[in-house]
Amino acid sequence: MLSLDDLLAPITPEAFHRDFDDRKPLHIPAADGASKRGLLDWPRFNALLDQAALWNAATLKVVHDNQPIAPEQYCVVTNTQSGPVLRPSPAKVQTLMAMGASVILGEVETLTPALRALTTDLSRTFAAQVGANLYCSFGGVQAFGSHYDLHHVFAVQVEGEKTWRLYANREADPVDIPDDSDGRARERLHAARGALVQEVRMRPGDVLYLPRGQFHDALATEGASLHVTFSVTPLYGRVLFGLLESAALQDPAFRKWLRPANEAGARPLRAQLADLGARLAALAASPAFADEIAMAQTRLTPRAPAYVLPQRTGLTFYAPGGMAPPPVAGPARVAIDWALTQPRVALEDMIAQFDFIPEADLSAAIEAAERAGALRRV
Repeated sequence: MLSLDDLLAPITPEAFHRDFDDRKPLHIPAADGASKRGLLDWPRFNALLDQAALWNAATLKVVHDNQPIAPEQYCVVTNTQSGPVLRPSPAKVQTLMAMGASVILGEVETLTPALRALTTDLSRTFAAQVGANLYCSFGGVQAFGSHYDLHHVFAVQVEGEKTWRLYANREADPVDIPDDSDGRARERLHAARGALVQEVRMRPGDVLYLPRGQFHDALATEGASLHVTFSVTPLYGRVLFGLLESAALQDPAFRKWLRPANEAGARPLRAQLADLGARLAALAASPAFADEIAMAQTRLTPRAPAYVLPQRTGLTFYAPGGMAPPPVAGPARVAIDWALTQPRVALEDMIAQFDFIPEADLSAAIEAAERAGALRRV
């Protein structure tokens, strides 16, 4: 299975994070015999498409000249045991592609072991939500005009060739889709992209990294092209507001009425706001709040599926032992605090409930609590 290190080779991870990560684009040509193109191929792509129950108008999109094609033009109503559903028609999709359309398969990050493994590695490395899309088009076809993305991009060319054009400008830390209420977003993006600075001809096994906000567009060169794009979206400052609200409301000071702005020249209100601001600053700097952020980041990397049927999961039960628990660093502390309030708890149930905490961390915390007498096996 490919890892991020494999994806970057021969660039070292240290060089990538120092020189390119969130800084500038990086093109990594395929080495002879490189395994990167093995991420996917035409037979496996067709096999995915043939799993008709996976696809609908949201997960299989058809785009032509920067415009999405309406689902009713490529989908048909299919009768299933659960009732009628709208699904893409292979015949209609391929006809539209013959007319110059491109196909995008979304949410494919878990559909093959190779895609899932690389998605998980990217998610853990960047503490980010990671998705994967597949793009299929024919020579001379451009699905999207010049634009930038709200996330980092790792594109892996797996079949055919595609030319990416990179422009001089980069939008500064964008978090929202450009406004198109007047229908002129494409025109504004074209004007904002700057001069063309690099053309990258992607061949099978090539990798292209684009930092968030980098202006670019792409065009299939000749024949059929297939590439995988991994979108990497870490948390940013906006997440603090929701987490701070939940934490702050545990302090009575944040539940008090605000003083009237017309009272004594607003001095009481300003003093109250200054006090609340200082409390927020102290809260944001606390180790407990850092644990909250760590838990939010860990939630972005789902655990890999691990069904072992027909084997039946064994349960290991614990109860409070009466002694003080040892210090627990990181998010596992939350799980231990919860376990100590329960009359009896199964380790396996904790692993299932606290799925945002690495299983190894939970097991280690339970073992430490058992050695300290805070928990006992029952």
